[in-house]
Amino acid sequence: MSLFHYPLEVGDPSGSRFETVEALVDTGATFTVVPASMLERLGVARQDTVRLRLADDQVIERDLGETRVRLDGKTLNTVVVFGDEDALPLLGVYTLERALLAVDPVGQRLVPTEALLM
Repeated sequence: MSLFHYPLEVGDPSGSRFETVEALVDTGATFTVVPASMLERLGVARQDTVRLRLADDQVIERDLGETRVRLDGKTLNTVVVFGDEDALPLLGVYTLERALLAVDPVGQRLVPTEALLM
């Protein structure tokens, strides 16, 4: 697992408005987590509920939605979790893989990667 902070622009579903957060790049997190209030302000709809296992082995349920994000100059659709207000925003592997970015833990940066079809 690799952990460092990275700027993430979270947008409304149409991609016309964005807000920036410093997200913790967390290769142990499946989905990107954003405070629920930000997602609501951007008009992101709650589409599903998912069970999530935390690092302390606790299982919680949170709502999911889909919206646009900008990451390293790329704008793309991704799944986001409606997070608690006091939780750190997380940049999860679903969004990283969708953006074709890999984690360089030594350089604490994201690097372009190829998609695989093997």
